[in-house]
Amino acid sequence: MNLFDLTGKVAIVTGSSRGIGRAVAERLAEHGAKVVISSRKAAPCEEVANAINAAHGAGRAIAVAANISSKDDLANLVAKTMEAFGRVDVLVCNAASNPYYGPLGGISDDQFRKILDNNVVSNHWLINMVVPQMIERRDGAIIIVSSIGGLRGSPVIGAYNISKAADLQLARNLAVEYGPHNIRVNCIAPGLIRTDFARALWENPDTLERYNSTTPLRRIGEPDEIAGVAVMLASKAGSFITGQGIVADGGVTIA
Repeated sequence: MNLFDLTGKVAIVTGSSRGIGRAVAERLAEHGAKVVISSRKAAPCEEVANAINAAHGAGRAIAVAANISSKDDLANLVAKTMEAFGRVDVLVCNAASNPYYGPLGGISDDQFRKILDNNVVSNHWLINMVVPQMIERRDGAIIIVSSIGGLRGSPVIGAYNISKAADLQLARNLAVEYGPHNIRVNCIAPGLIRTDFARALWENPDTLERYNSTTPLRRIGEPDEIAGVAVMLASKAGSFITGQGIVADGGVTIA
């Protein structure tokens, strides 16, 4: 038995038109899953779905645009997935936003609410939409992409870090609630990864050099290195792991 085989499984991956989400969707498909590509804009989603279908055969991926701040959009995402594939076995909540950079004393109420709504509440909504069928089948894997920011303080991305700490607790709590139904809920907490979302943190050579000098592996991560963790958590390889925050950061939090 291949512990990482996902043949017959269906996965929704939010924020999967680029970066970590795209890498996760591509690797889930590579391991046999059918995947639903979702982000705010339809065209980039279609591009990723088409690439997956070209690589793995027609019908392996569909694109459904959805804004995570809209409960109706998320309901439509699940409905379109059910229409196309008939089930959801794996949910990867990867989409997030961070509209504010600076100390918490300067953040507006609207900015703070947007961060909490998009990074925490929307995950709660989407999980609640897919979990009943997982309970019925007594099988499911839910993965929330958190951040090492949820484990430490920051003078400039405090609100984002608060939301990511909440995601870690959301996974722990749901793992307790849904464990008796054989549904696993985990977080991945990436360090600095080479994505557009984190570009401001790695594009400047001086900033990058300072970061690398304090990281045991002396480099930042690549999206595929987070995708590998997601494949493990989605598959039988991770079948006894629940309620955990898997840190993938090159060692920066232990240095």
